[in-house]
Order: sequence, then C-alpha cells, then structure tokens
Amino acid sequence: MIVYKTEEEIELIKQSANILSQVHGIVAKHVTEGVTTLKLDSVAEEFIRDNGGSPSFKGYNGFKHSLCISLNSAVVHGIPSQYALQSGDIVSIDCGVFFQGFHSDSAYTHAVGEVAPEVTALLQRTKESLYKGIEFAVVGSRIGDVGHAIQTHVEQYGYGVVRELVGHGLGRDLHESPEVPNYGKRGQGMKLQEGLVLAIEPMVNLGSRHVVQENDGWTIRTRDKKPSAHFEHTVVVRKGKAEILTTFDYIDKALN
Repeated sequence: MIVYKTEEEIELIKQSANILSQVHGIVAKHVTEGVTTLKLDSVAEEFIRDNGGSPSFKGYNGFKHSLCISLNSAVVHGIPSQYALQSGDIVSIDCGVFFQGFHSDSAYTHAVGEVAPEVTALLQRTKESLYKGIEFAVVGSRIGDVGHAIQTHVEQYGYGVVRELVGHGLGRDLHESPEVPNYGKRGQGMKLQEGLVLAIEPMVNLGSRHVVQENDGWTIRTRDKKPSAHFEHTVVVRKGKAEILTTFDYIDKALN
C-alpha cells in the first residue's frame, strides 16, 4: 500500500531528517584513521537520543546498532566493530532516525586518508547519480525514470549497479512501498504523486553488479571484492522539483 503524506506529516519527517543530517555531520568529524567503527556508532546513538529521537536501525529485525557501517567492498548493512579505520579505506555510514512518529534515512560514503584515484571517482560519480535520480522524483514521473537516471549515469563509467537492494518509501515505517530500484526503463513503473516520501539510495560497485551476503547474516559485499559506494537522501515528490529533506551540508562543514 502506498501512503501519501500530509504537509503536517512531511513537517515531522523534516524534523527527523534535520536530526539525521546533523548526526552525519557529527560522525563525519570522527571518520579518521585509528577510530573504530563501534566508536562512530556510539557517537551517532548518543546524539540521536540527546535530541529526542531514537535510532531507526537499532532493533530492526534484530540489528544491534544505530549505524550500518560498510567498509570497502561491503555495499550495505555492515556491522560496527572494533575495526579501526585505516588510510585508503572507504566507509559507508547509513543511518535512520525515528522522531515524533516518523523515520528519515540517509547514507554517505567517506574516504579515509589517501584513497586510490579510481575509488575517489567512484564516490563522486555515485553521489552525482543520487542527484540525477532525485531530479525525476517529481509529479508525473515514474519509478523507472528515477532508476534509469541513476543507472545511465554510472554505467557510462563501467560501474555495476546493485539490483538486489533498492530504495523505498518511508514514513511511520522505515520501509514502505514503493520499492525504488537504482536501474530501470524510462516511462515504466508507478507514476509518482505529490506527498510520496522516498529514500533514494544508489549502491554502485567499481566492478560488477553482483553481490553476496556474509556469514554474519547482514553484510552485503561485492562478489568480486571491489569497492562499493552508497549515498542516500530522504525526499518528497513535488510538482516541478523534488524536495530533499536530508542534507549533506553538515558533512561538508565537518570535512572542510
């Protein structure tokens, strides 16, 4: 079932998204060599709770942490651990915040120290593809238009677009209908209408699109062990231009 949001509900999601965006900024300051991924997780949870929210992921289907932290060839759903970040790593930070009855969801992939040029390019182009997809999150477009925009942008560089994992609607539930694939054909799929809130989240591999699940039951990794990037925003379908509720501005400030 598709749940369209009222303006009052969108305002609450916006408040959740503002906390989430700040979380990403706080965590970004800690993404440095020698810091454990468990430390990043604790920093995020403390900020979320101090600001009246709760971590959307913690307890979700038994997941025990506030962040999904996916390193290098891990695509998504990585589990925080005692692993200390090293120069050359890339680390995807995926977080959700539940506040005043509504979820928000966003992700950002960071480079740690000196990263190979081809990996730096992967991050930049995956981030670009997110905004290419968002351009089509407007009234009258179709789900396929969003995925097609993402897919065509990254495949021109020879990257693989993950098929098994997709974006989604969200609101009172973390995952709502519809699914939002990062690939597709123009003019296909559900027609988008005002008030639909979506998490758009390209997951793009330096090598092939194929993935495997680790024995931990959570971590999804590239089959060829090549790096993967993941960027995500919570957006509202609007007439003419999508409204992006999450922002990377806090991350940009932290990194600069």
